[in-house]
Amino acid sequence: MRRVSIFGATGSIGQNTIDLIARAPETYDVVALSGGRNIVQLARDAHDLRAEVAVTAFPELLPDLRDALAGSGIEAAAGQAALLEAAERPADWVMSAIVGVAGLAPGLKALEQGATLALANKESLVAAGPLLMETARRHNARVLPVDSEHSAIFQGLVGEDIDAVERIIITASGGAFRDWPLDKLAAATLTEASSHPNWDMGQRITIDSASMFNKALEVIEVKEYFGVNPDQIEVLVHPESLVHALVGFNDGALMAHLGAPDMRHAIGYALHWPERKRLPVDRLNLAKIGQLNFRSPDPARYPALRLAWEVMETGGLAGAAFNAAKERALDFFIAGHIGFLDMARIVEQVLSEISSDAVLLRADVTLDNVARIDQMSRKSADRLIRERA
Repeated sequence: MRRVSIFGATGSIGQNTIDLIARAPETYDVVALSGGRNIVQLARDAHDLRAEVAVTAFPELLPDLRDALAGSGIEAAAGQAALLEAAERPADWVMSAIVGVAGLAPGLKALEQGATLALANKESLVAAGPLLMETARRHNARVLPVDSEHSAIFQGLVGEDIDAVERIIITASGGAFRDWPLDKLAAATLTEASSHPNWDMGQRITIDSASMFNKALEVIEVKEYFGVNPDQIEVLVHPESLVHALVGFNDGALMAHLGAPDMRHAIGYALHWPERKRLPVDRLNLAKIGQLNFRSPDPARYPALRLAWEVMETGGLAGAAFNAAKERALDFFIAGHIGFLDMARIVEQVLSEISSDAVLLRADVTLDNVARIDQMSRKSADRLIRERA
């Protein structure tokens, strides 16, 4: 039996992970599940998987979780301290799918126990890539990518020498507004931004896809995880979302990873690694598909991509500032305080302000320093919004 924990169990990644685990219950011993406000789903999954403990991020919901788990023998807990305690419980494999920088500390705790960390929380690498990877090395643990693009790159490098890689290309659907006239973007509504043409994802990541902030984070992840230079990374808009990434080698060859737009591809690969096992996903019929389309992303439509390369050039804690500003800008858009295009403007302004403190940005990437610059960036974004009001 493999001991597994799923942090972010009630989100789309967590639910897809549970789907795969539930198909072979005799193989897995579920240690911990965590979620947010969806207590009904969290309790149901904890019951079905016979988890040892279920944790909600919100302490005020602990009575509801306890009631839902009454008589089951499953522990109920709430809050950050409980989440970290759950992450310290011995497990062989841990899914990190908590949204935002909040997923960093539990992921580090899991690595400190020597677990294999299946990383769907992209903010961990963006805000603290050196810290995360060094923690894995120090504790003889492993980080496996779960983003479809990074899993595709990882698979394309099996048996290959990273020094033979010339370039890495990650693809983007282009999101909800890939074909909109540029002059309409300023008036884009929350409902319009929350509808993805290809993937079934949560609201926040769907909006990030429309703005390409999601892809900007993934570009930084490529640098941090695979150790390549920023000028080796490329992005292509690929409306079909069937080619997830390509790896280009020094002999001119391109290795492409194709698959249906189903996150169970990447989750299943990480779950079964180093084996490759059968998955309940659609098989591609290339003759029926007929053609695949690619185009360069329009810088005017997707300013987030330019900011990603600026962050990589700055280095240090710039990724943590970028992620924090992005999260707050997204909060403001969802709340109706700013327009769709204002998100990139807010993030750029925050980065400009934080970059003036070069000593801070070049400080060691520690959990305390990441938390410090995260809070500074959020306060800066909040002030900018107040000034715009």
